[in-house]
Amino acid sequence: MEAQSLIKPERLQDHPEAPAADERVEARSLWQDAWRDLRRNPIFIISGLLIVFLIVMAVWPGLFASTDPLKCDLSKSQQGVSSGHPFGYDNQGCDVYARTVYGARASITVGVCATAGAALVGTVMGGLAGFFGGWFDSVVSRIADIFFGIPILLGGLVFLSVVPSQSIWIVVAFIVVLGWPQIARISRGSVITVKQQDYVTAAEALGAGSSRLMVRHILPNAVAPIIVVATIALGTYIALEATLSFLGVGLKPPTVSWGIDISSASDSFRNAPHMLLYPAGALSITVLAFIMLGDAVRDALDPKLR
Repeated sequence: MEAQSLIKPERLQDHPEAPAADERVEARSLWQDAWRDLRRNPIFIISGLLIVFLIVMAVWPGLFASTDPLKCDLSKSQQGVSSGHPFGYDNQGCDVYARTVYGARASITVGVCATAGAALVGTVMGGLAGFFGGWFDSVVSRIADIFFGIPILLGGLVFLSVVPSQSIWIVVAFIVVLGWPQIARISRGSVITVKQQDYVTAAEALGAGSSRLMVRHILPNAVAPIIVVATIALGTYIALEATLSFLGVGLKPPTVSWGIDISSASDSFRNAPHMLLYPAGALSITVLAFIMLGDAVRDALDPKLR
């Protein structure tokens, strides 16, 4: 019987065309994995395109409507669709299409600025409370509990009704004051979780100070849930501004706002439903787009869903 020859396997590195181990296996961070998942998520793509369109419309409304939203003609009050006016006219004879386009500016400005302010205050306060703990954590937590006990809509009715002028920045300030505790609680819990990780302990053992630990090691790894909550809250704040304006304590004319238009059209819905349907539809699409974006970001950043 012929003896079988033993073939010595060649080592992988002897082949010049074989990739190195570090080239074949590419380590990806949480953000890289999240971005890869988001690009494949149709919900993220649809909501992202809608939001980009709405932001462009809010920044440059003149690209979409050539009519002045404050130019009204009472003789055309509640008239329907006509040439050059696809959404008809409202009670004052103003072009509903122009007011719907220009209304995006106030609503999105309030939503974005209020979310940015609440996220900044909440992240700083909650992050410091979770990092230092002790009496500072207790004080911040009790203050947040006080604000949590105030319903944000009821607080808006009380606070904005006694303010002499309801400008965009007054509404933004009110939402920030009552909105930061939610993000602070998320930030506090996330920082406490990250602070217990081994790489933070190792950095502290190597002599890293509190500011370096917070900025370089803890905050970048604790910010994911904050981004998710803030993205979803943005749509909620836009709806809150419209609700307050509808109730008469939010934005006031001559500011063009979807909430103001919905309020003025509510009494004439039977005779002229177009006055209500278009601004209400724009508001619903905007809120839905931001909530869908928040859901997509949450799914991409949640390791349990991978």
